Amino acid sequence: MGDIVRYADHRPHPWHGLRPGSDVPKCVSVFIEMTPFDHVKYELDKGTGFLHIDRPQRTTAQMPCLYGFIPRTYCAEEVAALSPRSKGGDGDPLDICVISERPISRAEITLNAWVVGGLQMVDDEEADDKIIAILDGDFVHGKVRDISDLPEITIERIRHYFLTYKMQPGESQPVTGVEPYGREHAHAVVTASINDYKNHFGEH
Repeated sequence: MGDIVRYADHRPHPWHGLRPGSDVPKCVSVFIEMTPFDHVKYELDKGTGFLHIDRPQRTTAQMPCLYGFIPRTYCAEEVAALSPRSKGGDGDPLDICVISERPISRAEITLNAWVVGGLQMVDDEEADDKIIAILDGDFVHGKVRDISDLPEITIERIRHYFLTYKMQPGESQPVTGVEPYGREHAHAVVTASINDYKNHFGEH
């Protein structure tokens, strides 16, 4: 008879009940909210822990990769300090884009991913960084360790999505920057977001 697997009596909250990973900031755990096949913007409902439809996408732009967040992270003072053009953090868990060679069409899943870089995005003057990572074990991209090792078109498509996904006719664009950075800075952002979480929610 095999070892007994311990389990929670209830489903853990994806943000507060899961862990950010055992090898952070290099390799992190991720909760996926959106896939490249989604035509609406899904977002975690912070109260219930279930996915909520934030809004239908106005344009034909689709997320070019898996998208979610790192559990037990928070974008507040320490994250904002790494984003000179922002006036504060956006008050959400740290967003992450995960590149996978194999199509993955399911959301509300967890996975492990290697942090290779990020995009320094500012939304309504708030730091809203997007970490870029590679699915652990990916057969095509698995040896990538820095954003500079990825094809330029891959980053261009991710940048284009975030530069346009909130555009509304006749309204000013709230998103600015979306400038790429490498692995070292991405590791610093992940660490800062974990510290922000501990500072605001405590250790648990």
